[in-house]
Amino acid sequence: METPLPIAESKISVPKPSLRPQAPSKSSNSLHFSTHLSHHRLHAKLQEAISAVEHGSSIDSGAYIALLQSCIDSGSIDLGRRLHSSIGSVRDLNPFVVTKLVSMYAKCGSLDDARQVFAGMRERNLFAWSAMINGCSREHRWEEVIDLFSEMMHEGLLLDKLLFTKILQACANTGDLHTGRLLHSLAVRGGFLNSPVEAHVGNAIMAMYAKCGMLDAAKNFFRKMAVRDLVSWNSIISAHCQCGVNEEAFRLFRRMRDEGIEPGVVTWNILIASYNHLGNTDQAMELMRQMESSGVAPDVFTWTSLISGFVQNNRINEALDLFVDMQLAGVQPNGMTFACLISACASLKSLRKGKELHSYAVKRDSANSVLVGNALVDMYAKCGNLEDAERVFDAILERDVFTWNTMIGGYAQAGSCGKAYELFCKMEDSGVLRNVVSWNVMISGYIQNKVEDQAQELFHRMEREGIRSNTASWNALIAGTSGNGHWDKALSIFHQMQSVSVKPNSVTILSILPACANLVSAWKVKEIHASILHSGLDSDLAISNCLVDTYSKTGDLDSAQMVFNGISSKDLISWNSMISGCIMHGNSQVAVSLFSRMKEEGIPPNHATLAKIIDAYSLSGAVNEGKDLISSMAEEYQLSPSMEHYAGMVHLYGRSGRLREAAEVIEEMPIEPDSTVWNALLTAARVYGNIKLASLAAEHLIKINPRSYKLHRLLLRIQALSGKMSEGLKSLKSQTEINVDYTYGCCWLEVENKVHAFITGVKPTQGLEVKYNSLTEETKAVSTHFPDTNLDTEEDKEEVSGIHSEKLAIAFALKNVPSFRRMRIIKSVRMCTVCHSAAKLISKSRRREILLKDPSCLHHFKDGKCSCRDYW
Repeated sequence: METPLPIAESKISVPKPSLRPQAPSKSSNSLHFSTHLSHHRLHAKLQEAISAVEHGSSIDSGAYIALLQSCIDSGSIDLGRRLHSSIGSVRDLNPFVVTKLVSMYAKCGSLDDARQVFAGMRERNLFAWSAMINGCSREHRWEEVIDLFSEMMHEGLLLDKLLFTKILQACANTGDLHTGRLLHSLAVRGGFLNSPVEAHVGNAIMAMYAKCGMLDAAKNFFRKMAVRDLVSWNSIISAHCQCGVNEEAFRLFRRMRDEGIEPGVVTWNILIASYNHLGNTDQAMELMRQMESSGVAPDVFTWTSLISGFVQNNRINEALDLFVDMQLAGVQPNGMTFACLISACASLKSLRKGKELHSYAVKRDSANSVLVGNALVDMYAKCGNLEDAERVFDAILERDVFTWNTMIGGYAQAGSCGKAYELFCKMEDSGVLRNVVSWNVMISGYIQNKVEDQAQELFHRMEREGIRSNTASWNALIAGTSGNGHWDKALSIFHQMQSVSVKPNSVTILSILPACANLVSAWKVKEIHASILHSGLDSDLAISNCLVDTYSKTGDLDSAQMVFNGISSKDLISWNSMISGCIMHGNSQVAVSLFSRMKEEGIPPNHATLAKIIDAYSLSGAVNEGKDLISSMAEEYQLSPSMEHYAGMVHLYGRSGRLREAAEVIEEMPIEPDSTVWNALLTAARVYGNIKLASLAAEHLIKINPRSYKLHRLLLRIQALSGKMSEGLKSLKSQTEINVDYTYGCCWLEVENKVHAFITGVKPTQGLEVKYNSLTEETKAVSTHFPDTNLDTEEDKEEVSGIHSEKLAIAFALKNVPSFRRMRIIKSVRMCTVCHSAAKLISKSRRREILLKDPSCLHHFKDGKCSCRDYW
């Protein structure tokens, strides 16, 4: 049960106007009204003065400048424009008046108007340049700041100390190291680094080097500083943190204290934020404890940084606990705090806690910010509550692109692609330009809802409208198409992506590799592996693990082993993938050896590992070892047997012919057996010709899947072999005679990067007939070795259907595949016993390796033997 957050009166429904500020309390009404009245009177006087100027009253430049300042103080761009239109009434117009106009427009938020006035000035003094540069800085238009500096230098003006810091800040934010070094040189020549009073210029230079990635230059500059104040130390510590050198940053922190400068809250916050950013949340928590013990009280930034760190490192419940501690410490949350916590609730899909936080944000007057509003839309959408997401969305007055994208994504994830597209169209009409994420959200939505044609059309339309697709755009198409089972199409999209030189990332590779996990895609895996190496993604553990798995499934165990051996820090998935690959290829002893090595390296197995090891013991006939493993699971590995372990035990006994014990495993299971368990018993009954157990397994399987054609055929065969049918079977037979799914045998074979299909019952072409007839004669005697109790379920004996697809594929491969290459065949249904024995005979007589994958297992035929050891 979830523990509610300690927020008074927090259980509410979503507020209707959820993002509007709360009305002021009665105790503050008097002060609020007084302030409002004073502001209203000043505004009225300003309007009166401007009206007088507009009606022709002359005014001196000093008074005009004072009126412009009043417009700045009141933040009224409209009154400022009115005053500008009456500039002709100024008696002694001078450059300072125009400079003030530039300042008014810049400070009131209209940089375009400021730029227009500035461009028309005949004489531009330092104050005019300062007004423009400061205006651009406030708007974070850093490139324009640097452009203005270049123009200013061209006109021969010298910078003052305040402008130095602004332009250095622009260099830091744009990574313009060249201009930054020029400013450093000018500061030296101008003598701005000689006085302790001017330390802020030196601090700005050091910060510029750090943000441009020049840590050594920042360190050299720091060492040469004549006077280092608290800001200097904060800057150099921050520089090391930005470069991920946390330990060195902490050493500097200790040196700072040794030199008698006590860190302030900003210093502590720099270190705490850095440790959180690198995922070292426990160290960050320890730093906060040291901060408190040193007498510095953590502020809202400290707490928010910690909460954000825990959320980003998926320690969400601990993040919510930290919020409780923050409240108990008397620190009030801000918008960023709420946004982090609401995002945590979105990850947990905890609607109740999300609503509690929404309520508290409204009470704290923080819910009206776009940051919190966006987090709320995201949380409600991810929790499946689109009605409340819409309500919050409608209440956000100044929506940004993230707001729109989040709401569009919410509709798309819920399957409402029509509503998502309607909002997508409205977005641009609202004045918010759609970015590549907007398009990607729509493309992903269509793909997830299996509307691939619309996704493709939107993808091409995005390009036509001038929005350049990015890696995420291609990933959406590839992952969605592959996830929908259209693997060839996914591979085609991947090739298109490469043809336009879009570099794949780990998501691309992890999406496309599973599409190649079949025998006939072996060459494609090699191609993708080359792309991985070219893109520098070979060190990605998830990709290496996926390569091990995919190479194994494509029949290339040697390449899987090579990739596995190259993984420096193997995790559980690495070991499981390699163990699974060995078992798939019949190498049970190697799999058991890997299991021992894995335990020696201190990696505990999980359920999947132990299930695979039971399969390995089954393959090698080591029944006692398998029994010991499952009996020791709870004590040795603290794991309880699950369905896959019971199915493995049925295989363990069944493969060794101990069918009674296999049946006893099912009888004694503490959980209801599923199809995997009954299929395991059916396989054992088929191999050993046990009609009674085959009948039992079939009865249960057909209850689970009454539309299975192969089970319907199996029931008919059991009836023919036993000469009788139980009432239960009669009932089941009558049900399966209607609306069953029929499956026909088909094979696919790769020859020279082309895939050829072969269908059971279709006669070979004239060019293939001679080779096929030769094989038939060669393997004709094989069918005499099987008793009448044969229980093949997918395909009847060769003499019944006449022509089997795998025999056609092998004949074609003998004619077209070089002898030094393996034949690679995929079969849609389980290989029949006669064809299996024929393939073993051909592998020996023709000295050829045959890899054939059917729904039961991967058969590796070599020297007259099969990796499945005749049990599949």
